[in-house]
Amino acid sequence: MSACARRARRVTGLLTLAVLVLGGAGCASVPSGGQVVSGKPAERAERVDDPYVRLIPVKPRPDWGPAEIVSGFLAASGSFDDGHKVAKMYLSGQTSWNPGLRPFVTVLASRVTDPHVIKQSGNQATVRITGDQLGTITADGQYTAAPKPFDAAFQLAKTPQGVWRITGLPGDEKSGLLLTKDDVERAMRTVNLFFFAPDRHTLVPNGVFLPVANRQSLPTQLVQALLAGPTSWLSGAVDSAFPEGTRLRRGVQVDKEIATVDLTGQARGGDVERMSAQLSWTMRQLSEIKQWRLRIEGETVVPDGMDATQPVNGWEENSPDGGATQEGAHQNAYVVGPSGYLGTLEGDRAQPVVTGPAGRLSRPAVSPGYQEFAGLSSDGTQVLVAAPVTGAPAPRVLLTAHDGAHFTAPSWSRDGTLWVVETKKDESWLWVRRPGKGFVRAAHWGLGGREVLAFRVARDGVRAAVIAGIDGRPQVQLGRIAHDPDGSLDVGSFLPVSSELQDAVDLAWRDYGTLAVLGRAKRDSQTLPFLMPISGSAITSLGVGSLGEPRTIAAAPGAPILIGTRSSGKDQICRQRTPNNSYSPWICPTPAKDPTYPR
Repeated sequence: MSACARRARRVTGLLTLAVLVLGGAGCASVPSGGQVVSGKPAERAERVDDPYVRLIPVKPRPDWGPAEIVSGFLAASGSFDDGHKVAKMYLSGQTSWNPGLRPFVTVLASRVTDPHVIKQSGNQATVRITGDQLGTITADGQYTAAPKPFDAAFQLAKTPQGVWRITGLPGDEKSGLLLTKDDVERAMRTVNLFFFAPDRHTLVPNGVFLPVANRQSLPTQLVQALLAGPTSWLSGAVDSAFPEGTRLRRGVQVDKEIATVDLTGQARGGDVERMSAQLSWTMRQLSEIKQWRLRIEGETVVPDGMDATQPVNGWEENSPDGGATQEGAHQNAYVVGPSGYLGTLEGDRAQPVVTGPAGRLSRPAVSPGYQEFAGLSSDGTQVLVAAPVTGAPAPRVLLTAHDGAHFTAPSWSRDGTLWVVETKKDESWLWVRRPGKGFVRAAHWGLGGREVLAFRVARDGVRAAVIAGIDGRPQVQLGRIAHDPDGSLDVGSFLPVSSELQDAVDLAWRDYGTLAVLGRAKRDSQTLPFLMPISGSAITSLGVGSLGEPRTIAAAPGAPILIGTRSSGKDQICRQRTPNNSYSPWICPTPAKDPTYPR
């Protein structure tokens, strides 16, 4: 290793030491899989507003050579204090670079510790850096996995004072920052911004990476990000109640757990109730805010039925989960009982609901109004619907698969739309049945060239989780549902959620930020249940004990996770002995299969 490279390592070490002296770990987790789109953090994840760990960057020294200058610049770039003031000291006076508070970021796996001079002539030098790129974060906070080798070059020159400075940055001078995974986890937070689904009532979370210049600025940054609108991934699928051009008149003030949000006059054209719902759900992520006031041009505005000081945990009727946890009477699971008929799970017993021909459905799904059951034929080649009435006629056949194809389990969205995917190897079609109409194929379907094993629409009706065949193995991905002006559907932009599972069998939405997934982790030899945050945070295993051969999984907010398994030739429904304890053992007391929760 050259002397310059050794000194460059010491530069990096000095900067890292400054971080360690000041505090603990960061709070934004660069996902192991795909794009961060939305979701609550994992149960063991850091809070959004945990103490900010400040980096104290080191200024360039007169005796540093080209490699040390590049190393120091990269390390100092991780500090967002004073508009990257110290990092700019590494640049020549003629080099324009202003990444701003929400820059484009290239995320590297680790610090570049060996920048090396590949060309030097007199007062000019070129320094090359190499490493492993994990992905990128766009200016709107959207993370996208893009793993590949990274290779870039910096141009440097000596100033009239005889010190080296950077004169040319890799690529476009407006390309942003080169940060390591550790830099991102220290200096950024993963937060949710909330926007409205097409029904103008249900909120949809949009997860973003937000740089934190200092802890006190986080409430202001959070509201500014909300006013800026959704990321490119959700744009066109959601709506904001804030009129275009609405901004903060001044920073969000927090005094004695009460925040004041003062908006510019454009907000007068917006719906106060809907704007309040978006702000409440977005700001509730900050523990120091318990209540808040809305002002427009300095004048307090009060939503109907509210006090001037609103509770930050209000507007529960706009929950992305649709208030499902309050519908206790309808949260009993449905199962296919041992006699083959549809029933409800009451305690650990399956009580028949529909007997006779109408009750014989595989992979049943219950409509939001409890007026219809959908399911599959025993071989999965037909989609059937039936009325939930004992003695009703045999189920109607709505769809029959093409030769060699079969259907995924049906999925209802809360507006009564029924979704199902017809699939075979390397091919699939999405079928959609709106209330009162027949099935039609979705005009734009992003997985047409993939085999799809499972498809589940979120309770917000805007996001869909799938298990799709990618590069020869099943992978959990997340897509979005957009409604085109002509009424057609665009269901696409699917991106991986996590790369921690090497196999996946079935999935369900536990809540708006978490999937319950049956799969096999890289370290496991058998299929097990996992909780998978769609933010990309680490997955967590559920329960202990034998589950036989797990085949299906069901989940709902506030309800026990249920697994349909087969053991010793018998179908069983398994649950945790203590459902609110992630480590509680699994028990399988119910002879039944295909559990499902209603919408």
